[in-house]
Amino acid sequence: MTSASSYSTVSSSSTVSRYCTDSSPSTENRSPWGLILLLIAAMTLWRLVVAGFLPVTQDEAYYFDWARSLAWGYFDHPPGVALLGVGGLLEPGSALMARLGGVLAGMLTLLILARLYVNSGLGQGGVVALALALAFGTLPGLAGGVILTPDSALALAWALALHEAERALAVDRRRWITAGVAVGLGLLGKYTMVLIGPVFLWAILWADWRALRTPWPYLGGLAALLVFSPNLVWNAQHDWVSLGFQFGHGFSTEAPGFVAPEAGAIDHAGPQSAAERLWSLAGYAGTQLGLWGGILVALLAPLWSRSGAIKATSADAKPLLTRPARALLIAAAAFPLIFFALVSWGSEVEANWPAMYLMAAAPLVALWLHPVRAWAAAGVGVNLLLVSLYAFHAATDALPLPDSQNRILRETHGFEALARIAAGLDAPVYADRYQTTAMLRFYQPDLETSQWPGLTRPSEYLRGRIAPRVAPKAVTTPFWLVTRFGAPPEIPGFLPQRQRLLFDCPRAPLTEGAEPPCRRPLHSWRLYLYLPE
Repeated sequence: MTSASSYSTVSSSSTVSRYCTDSSPSTENRSPWGLILLLIAAMTLWRLVVAGFLPVTQDEAYYFDWARSLAWGYFDHPPGVALLGVGGLLEPGSALMARLGGVLAGMLTLLILARLYVNSGLGQGGVVALALALAFGTLPGLAGGVILTPDSALALAWALALHEAERALAVDRRRWITAGVAVGLGLLGKYTMVLIGPVFLWAILWADWRALRTPWPYLGGLAALLVFSPNLVWNAQHDWVSLGFQFGHGFSTEAPGFVAPEAGAIDHAGPQSAAERLWSLAGYAGTQLGLWGGILVALLAPLWSRSGAIKATSADAKPLLTRPARALLIAAAAFPLIFFALVSWGSEVEANWPAMYLMAAAPLVALWLHPVRAWAAAGVGVNLLLVSLYAFHAATDALPLPDSQNRILRETHGFEALARIAAGLDAPVYADRYQTTAMLRFYQPDLETSQWPGLTRPSEYLRGRIAPRVAPKAVTTPFWLVTRFGAPPEIPGFLPQRQRLLFDCPRAPLTEGAEPPCRRPLHSWRLYLYLPE
């Protein structure tokens, strides 16, 4: 067996001789890191600014509530997102502090990706900077670096795993162990990390199949399992609640043996007929293209430059990817897309599920757009402007957008005022939805509210870990219920006695009254006072 040191020497020399491009001495000696670090600093500064003035979204508030009671798992996800949200404990109610861990994770992700792209052979001609700009400038890259979700932890671990896998393929097979550690950390962030296993296998078979005769890839798999094992133990102790929920959510099915006793029914219906399945697949493809935003136009620019319709930018010789990097990046870009395309045939696929493919697709697209860098920069600029304006609109309600485009306002607007009203009520307060519960608790951390069971989708609140669990049969006093239902929900053992109507209109404070003061309120909340029968 070839030793690790000799393998490193042979691999490095062959990589240099076969895949490095011809460059002038000045180009070879030019370090790309000055431009790279400046670009990452600018990206991080933009994220900090937006994170500070963008109000929290409903799912974010839910995850920030988890951070107040850290555990190895939760009803919906593993613990990574909760750990990133602990900054909110330093200043309760602050969006910036709560998001700080996610912004730092995003900065580390960019640094790791930069190192990966340089190692892959893109260290000349500004292609690394272009690849970073593309990874940052897609719509998930812009929003995901600000809004804290489980994808924030997944992106960091996915980038680290790709970096270590490239080093294992190109330099030292022992790096499969650190790649496995990164995979385990990713699984603690989001279970979708499991998809990197087939990516690694694809890359090994393409670029270094003899590695399968060594212990290193298998030790990497063992390292991943050991790092991930605390969440597996937690799931085993809690009726596999998190894995069961995600399996059903992702595949539109109920998995035997993966049932949460207190969860209640969840609708997992997916497309059924052939026409519905084709429509679902087409919608999936359109959504994934849409994630590129304005960059889509730039993707056509190289074709126009060859036809003479536009003039290509003069540049140094286009760099080439090393063979290990090409195998790994193509696998990491293609497999998530293919996998979720198959899933979309029988289940609804959310836009962000395969989004980790963008990190590997960015350098591939950067090579394609190298002759027309100005067009690529313009596409990133368009996306940056649109997301900035949308975030500004969420904070100020200043843009005259149609109601169909006001999702960000519905996610964020009016909840702080609602929480103040709830905190002043004369009886305990509960909510029918986990999102409303989370927003009340974010803006009023001392409000002992929770989700009333059996009315809407179950959540972590029904397990009684992050907030007091409501046992309806044990409630013997009046309480208020915050809901969007137009009629009071039927709750056995209780009768509604009073109601208050609150209307949240664009460009207006929260208003109480019998009729909404605007034609299309963002929210119409009902507060019902229930008394025991």
